[in-house]
Amino acid sequence: MAPSIRDLQLTKVVAGGQKSPTLVAGADGDSGDLEDVRLLDAYENSEEGQGLEQGTMKRVQVGVTGMTCAACSNSVEEALMSVSGVLRASVALLQNKADVVFDPRLVKEEDIKNAIEDAGFEAEILPEPSAIGTKPQGTLLGQFSIGGMTCAACVNSVEGILRDLPGVKRAVVALATSLGEVEYDPTIICKDDIVNAIEDAGFEAAFVQSSEQDKIILGVAGIYSEMDVQILGGILSNLKGVRQFYFDRISRELEVLFDPEVVNSRSLVDGIEGGSTGRFKLHVANPYSRTTSKDVEEASNMFRLFLSSLFLSIPVFLIRVVCPHIPLVYSLLLWRCGPFQMGDWLKWALVSLVQFGVGKRFYVAAARALRNGSTNMDVLVALGTSASYFYSVGALLYGAVTGFWSPTYFETSSMLITFVLLGKYLESLAKGKTSDAIKKLVELAPATATLLIKDKDGRCIGEREIDALLILPGDTLKVLPGAKVPADGVVVWGSSYVNESMVTGESVPVSKEVRSSVIGGTINQHGVFHIQATKVGSDTVLSQIISLVETAQMSKAPIQKFADYVSIPNFSTRIASIFVPTVVTLALMTLLGWYIAGALGAYPESWLPENGNYFVFALMFSISVVVIACPCALGLATPTAVMVATGVGANNGVLIKGGDALERAQKIKQVIFDKTGTLTQGKASVTTAKVFTGMERGEFLKLVASAEASSEHPLAKAIVAYARHFHFFDETATNDAQSDNQESTISGWLFDVAEFSALPGRGVQCFINGKLILVGNRKLMTESGIDIPEDVEKFVVDLEESAKTGILVAYDGNLIGVLGVADPLKREAAVVVEGLRKMGVRPVMVTGDNWRTAQAVAKEVGIQDFKAEVMPAGKADVIRSFQKDGSIVAMDVITAIDLSRKTFSRIRLNYVFAMAYNVIAIPIAAGVFFPSLGIQLPPWAAGACMALSSVSVVCSSLLLRRYQKPRLTTILEITVE
Repeated sequence: MAPSIRDLQLTKVVAGGQKSPTLVAGADGDSGDLEDVRLLDAYENSEEGQGLEQGTMKRVQVGVTGMTCAACSNSVEEALMSVSGVLRASVALLQNKADVVFDPRLVKEEDIKNAIEDAGFEAEILPEPSAIGTKPQGTLLGQFSIGGMTCAACVNSVEGILRDLPGVKRAVVALATSLGEVEYDPTIICKDDIVNAIEDAGFEAAFVQSSEQDKIILGVAGIYSEMDVQILGGILSNLKGVRQFYFDRISRELEVLFDPEVVNSRSLVDGIEGGSTGRFKLHVANPYSRTTSKDVEEASNMFRLFLSSLFLSIPVFLIRVVCPHIPLVYSLLLWRCGPFQMGDWLKWALVSLVQFGVGKRFYVAAARALRNGSTNMDVLVALGTSASYFYSVGALLYGAVTGFWSPTYFETSSMLITFVLLGKYLESLAKGKTSDAIKKLVELAPATATLLIKDKDGRCIGEREIDALLILPGDTLKVLPGAKVPADGVVVWGSSYVNESMVTGESVPVSKEVRSSVIGGTINQHGVFHIQATKVGSDTVLSQIISLVETAQMSKAPIQKFADYVSIPNFSTRIASIFVPTVVTLALMTLLGWYIAGALGAYPESWLPENGNYFVFALMFSISVVVIACPCALGLATPTAVMVATGVGANNGVLIKGGDALERAQKIKQVIFDKTGTLTQGKASVTTAKVFTGMERGEFLKLVASAEASSEHPLAKAIVAYARHFHFFDETATNDAQSDNQESTISGWLFDVAEFSALPGRGVQCFINGKLILVGNRKLMTESGIDIPEDVEKFVVDLEESAKTGILVAYDGNLIGVLGVADPLKREAAVVVEGLRKMGVRPVMVTGDNWRTAQAVAKEVGIQDFKAEVMPAGKADVIRSFQKDGSIVAMDVITAIDLSRKTFSRIRLNYVFAMAYNVIAIPIAAGVFFPSLGIQLPPWAAGACMALSSVSVVCSSLLLRRYQKPRLTTILEITVE
């Protein structure tokens, strides 16, 4: 188990010293609050919303600098919640922000800023966010399903079309998921215009979802006639807050645009069902389920096309191969009917259905590609099959006119299309499996929830089952044993143990009591409890994980740029863009080469097929060259592997923010550890307290505890707990260094403190009884002009060399004592560090502690390179110093590094296979080895090879699904007996 830093960030230091995280990975940690995937809250519960609207409550966002792990964000959150007047505080580690709702009558923004700084971090009040309930401003992010894409050329073609649309700011299209994300300005362009633009380019398109908060898509049951549609329209027209609505008669889906300030989604559904007196039943259409159903529909459609082509092609194959050996049947086929034999009529009719019926999609896609100035696999298939088909038709017509009958090759065209469709079907099945991770994550969320109905006084008067997607912030929900928690929230009644392993990776059930937070999708194991929903819809942790995985699967790794070169017109910058034109050129050269060589007598006539000629002989080689080349395998090599890897990562607690982050992870050279809470347990305890004056020990501890009681630093809590135990002989205080020190302050045993100030990286200072007291390190004492006697210095050095932190205390200008604080190392810390070293990664420790303590801890854990006495805000500078030579720097997780390395090994293998396939297959198809080895590849066999090349690449990527977390015993080459 890795040290529970609980998140991994590949950082790129930008202006201002801010860190831009590009990869996040959850590791096994002690806490389960999912800080590593947590974003700023985008919700308000009912009380907060009312308070904000009435002006009694205020919301502010604060930029926080210096947070490096979940322990830091928790410290900031605790510091904020300890401020009187703060109603809610949410800290987002990834965004370096805190979102605070507070009562301006009790607390000011400056007090919030000071609370964060007192906790040892730097804070800055950010501009006020937009008010609750307002319509979305600026751009929207829309997701569209796109059908008909076959390779990287299609992807780039669609992206180019979208980016050229007015009002579109950004467009990203993913081949593996058949999805596109478009950021657009709704005042300039609407989703229908985007769909039409994609369809005008020859692709299939459908809107999936957008970031609009005032729109809902509902599935409607009970619509059987036009009268029902009119009734539904009448109900919607009479509902307050409904702006627009559209009912799709085919999909039975109702899209409603409403005013969230007037009506919410649940009251909208209740209003429609109530207005129809139960005639209509509605359910919220889950966008992920809709996408999955489209994938299934695509695979089913491809299977139907394949069966149709196979059904029509088998008779053609039998007529050519089997029937000549059955005299009676063969005589019927030779019967002349008009200008042609019956067998020729049958083959022409059957193959025409395959060529222009089943194979219509290839002509449409090829025309689309050529119209957009690009070429792809469909161009090659259409070209190869058309050559075979029209040659055969020409041969028949020529024979009817001249009486010279050349052999026809109708079966080549039909079998070629059949094998290509088989490959496409298998490919769609394999691609569907690459998105299994998202499907599993979606299935974690329950379909329904039990809503408790309350009267005006807040008493429960009943309960009802509702669609889980209709839960609203502030709802009180009942969770039974064995049921899934329907939304993120807080326990308001009851207690139980909840299995959070599917989200946090922790196998041990977590105790939940009143005021405990719960995560939607986790499983209640024992008791019954009630929760108040705080985050719903896209704001829940599970939804954010799904969104993060989906975004990662849509992103392109830098290595994919190699494949994107294929079939993109721009020869001056992308040489491989001439892949398809090059193949066509090679096919023409093959045709001319074999034909001219035959005409010149370079090879014997015995090589020719029966009743054949040099042109037909050369044409078959040419067609094989055209159809065997496959740019699709190149286009699928990276995105399928990235999709599988991000899904596997999510299943193993590693959340990857994109292909770029995944690729960067394999290049990590240094892993930086924070000391407190990462290498150590984060549960500091006082081991030594020595007074160097005549002051009594109890008085000394009371002074120090009074000064530290207002601090949120872990060491401060340990000191207060130790002093409290000494004062009250409370056994539990020493065992829980993280106890709430507010109780200590309220108890009245501490001195009154004035002008308290936390000094990041140094300590604290305040006034007690009118005298200045300083509690901190040497730097604080030196800056304040406090002399450190030789015996005190020796005592502190001894503490530091034994991996303890020496806390010096000065009162009224004199140094009066020293406290020794120890934070035990985690059991697995040394093993993890050694594991990284075996993987070729250099571990580095960065801490704000003094040099001797840092050296002792580093030596004990096996780290040779460490940085001590680093201020919280200075850790970004340390990372920047490591990045100067181009090194990739991360903050720990072994699984992410190992997964990245295995993924890109697989991607490279995919590229090798895809390139080797084309390099080897094209010469064979061209007949290079026919003169010496007699190897000839018929066009239908070439088509089968081409179709299966893409399938093999996707299947290769699917092998990543068998990935398992690396065992430290394996990395360290330890044999467990």
